[in-house]
Amino acid sequence: MTSRTEQAPVEFTAGAFWVREPGRGEIRSERLPEPGPDEVLVRTLHSGVSRGTEALVFRGGVPESQWEEMRAPFQDGRFPGPVKYGYLSVGRVERGPDPLVGTTVFCLHPHQTAYVVPAAAVVAVPDGVPARRAVLAGTVETALNALWDLGPLPGDRITVVGAGMVGCSVARLLARIPEVEVTLADVDPSRAEVAALLGVGFALPADAAGDRDAVVHTSATAAGLQLCVDLLAADGTVLDLSWYGDQRVHLSLGGAFHSRRLGIRASQVGAVAAARRHRHTHADRLALALRLLDDPAFDALLTGDSAFAELPDLMPRLSDGRLAALCHTISYLEAPCSP
Repeated sequence: MTSRTEQAPVEFTAGAFWVREPGRGEIRSERLPEPGPDEVLVRTLHSGVSRGTEALVFRGGVPESQWEEMRAPFQDGRFPGPVKYGYLSVGRVERGPDPLVGTTVFCLHPHQTAYVVPAAAVVAVPDGVPARRAVLAGTVETALNALWDLGPLPGDRITVVGAGMVGCSVARLLARIPEVEVTLADVDPSRAEVAALLGVGFALPADAAGDRDAVVHTSATAAGLQLCVDLLAADGTVLDLSWYGDQRVHLSLGGAFHSRRLGIRASQVGAVAAARRHRHTHADRLALALRLLDDPAFDALLTGDSAFAELPDLMPRLSDGRLAALCHTISYLEAPCSP
């Protein structure tokens, strides 16, 4: 057991964001227990809103068949609501084992001003990574797992369809492999500026070049997936990272799909990619994702910031697209836990 300084027992009150019912959120007060011998009390600094999955949860779009599969690590409640959901949180350890106290950590926790979790559930943020950028760790972990699934090689021509958080993270990691030609394709022409900051090319769907060795799909639309198939070279593969929720996806697999021996496979962060499962645990993968964030280019994904108290009004606008964002961060500087 890790040593810890004796601390007087105390209970804290924290604020937590809940989806009360599809389309409506609220902040609830929660009592936090004194952390046990192998637990930590974390005071949150920043969290990030994952516009894809969290918007789906907020709208009530998780199909009943996937309610258990879609549970977040520290989720409370059940789909479609009331449910406390989220998984991009960065904070500072205030109580716990001595080596962790005062450390900035990442945790797969919902939006909450403070929380008590097992010490094994937090990962230290490297010194070179700002706390706000570190909220991207969960997304970069997804992108890293995708690269392990895909196995890109120098000289490959790869297009990423969908310039959201995951797509941009995949594109940036691909761009760091020597001699890989990377293009981000998206229907939003303003994402060209983001692509430039990430060091990759950009194309609107109609202008995207074909004959690609691989295409990564993150747009969560049937049209995006069809474009991926259409862009492939012979024997190429589409790696699909999209989560479609309760939407049906229709594809045209006639024409050259069979004659060109094209492939479609899924990648999902819940399991470490088979190619690296013998070597890396989930904790290893998350720690590596945090080290990869020692890269200022990822700041291009941080497109807005709001106070924690604004979340009930903010989530509807993020969910329906009225507020455009890649990763919108939440600041907790004015929302400490209180004894």
